[in-house]
Amino acid sequence: MDETPAQVPAAGGRRRLSDPLLATALVLVVVAAAFAGWAGWSWYSAAHAGPPASAQLRDQVLQAGEQAVQNFNTLDYRKVAQGLNLWEQSSTGTLHDEIAAGRAQFTRQVQQTKTVTTARILDGALTSLNARAGTASLIVAVQITVTPASGSPVTKQSRLAGRLTRVRGGWKLSALGQVPVGAAANGSGTGSTGG
Repeated sequence: MDETPAQVPAAGGRRRLSDPLLATALVLVVVAAAFAGWAGWSWYSAAHAGPPASAQLRDQVLQAGEQAVQNFNTLDYRKVAQGLNLWEQSSTGTLHDEIAAGRAQFTRQVQQTKTVTTARILDGALTSLNARAGTASLIVAVQITVTPASGSPVTKQSRLAGRLTRVRGGWKLSALGQVPVGAAANGSGTGSTGG
């Protein structure tokens, strides 16, 4: 009885595969199964993971900035001290120093005019964020309602730009100012100079 090498049992009682096409196919099936398992695990992990840390930080900084802008545009003549305390708590640096230095003047002015000013944030966005340096810039659209002691409330919408600085207590405003109404049109290069 002649035995061909393909039928000879290998060491350990197993038969060797002598067909290279079959061996290649088997290797490809194993590689495909491993890739499918890895791809499925990756997809599942990505689908069930929370937002990246950078997105969470950006959201936290924007929320702190919007709240600070709202605080700075809210003041009641019946509770001026409480309102100015909130302004100071929402600010840092030179902005904080300006509020502290002008506190008596703000108090007199608001109590004389007897106004209640409230603000509502319409929209906001961070225009820059440098987590390492602890700085950020934002732009906010805000609706401000000023209610005098007698008369009707006056509502206006403003665009404000601010800078935020990270301090021990979180992110606080270090600068705040109006965005000029024509700033977007003038910067686009499509405005008309007349003439």
